[in-house]
Amino acid sequence: MADPFIITDKLTYSYDDDEGNPSKIPALLNVSIQINEGEYVAVLGHNGSGKSTFAKLLNMILEPTFGRIIIDGTDLSSDDITEDDIYELRRRVGMVFQNPDNQLVATIVEEDVAFGPENLGIPSDEIRKRVDDALATVGISEYAKHEPHRLSGGQKQRVAIAGILAMQPKCMIFDESTAMLDPVGRREVLDTIKRLNKEQNITVINITHYMEEAVLADRVIVINDGEILIDGTPAEVFSKPDLLRSVGLAVPQCTDLIQRLRAKGIKLEGDDITDLEACADMICEAFAERQA
Repeated sequence: MADPFIITDKLTYSYDDDEGNPSKIPALLNVSIQINEGEYVAVLGHNGSGKSTFAKLLNMILEPTFGRIIIDGTDLSSDDITEDDIYELRRRVGMVFQNPDNQLVATIVEEDVAFGPENLGIPSDEIRKRVDDALATVGISEYAKHEPHRLSGGQKQRVAIAGILAMQPKCMIFDESTAMLDPVGRREVLDTIKRLNKEQNITVINITHYMEEAVLADRVIVINDGEILIDGTPAEVFSKPDLLRSVGLAVPQCTDLIQRLRAKGIKLEGDDITDLEACADMICEAFAERQA
């Protein structure tokens, strides 16, 4: 069996205080996890929980205060790590941020997507192919000649994703990447993320505070006050509503409804209480039996 794609061992990070010294209260404390290649992981946590700090450490935007990070076999905590190693890491592990406007650097969509490969020194013919493939993958080929600032929020975010795809990453981290989008834009981006994971086997880490996004993942990690609180499948994590609410989180609406109905004594058959359609079928079957 292959080694995990991402390994963290007692990963800890403290921001500096007003005097330039590491804070006594770490933003992240002793986080030890393993993420396999091709896995789709959602990371949940209230504001200030440490989830975005975790994302930035995986991309070496921040350097650990303590602990180790090993990505794709490279120990990023080694004293021998070089700037070239960090540069290569950021090619293999792309990051999409909250505000797409902060990631767009060119005045034409296809030029923006080509920016990364050009900086990698990729030959022109290969760049053309990568740009075309990336735009097609995220479904915005028709906007190749458009100005990014004239696109919708969801379209801009897909341009940002295409720019990372053109560098052929093995992993993509989405740091609250749908937070500024309307429901249509959010759905566009989530559909794109799902396709990248399922069709191209790209490892996905989605940092989010939307429960409905987390249920799409294979695995959910909940961070609270810098530490891992829960780590499991969506069904396992959302079966603990009281624990989640105690740390300022909710459960998906359909999950909450099923749990409330069961608490009222209504018999609902089924284990998947995170999928909207499955929950709807469960309720329909239960009420059909009551009326029979």
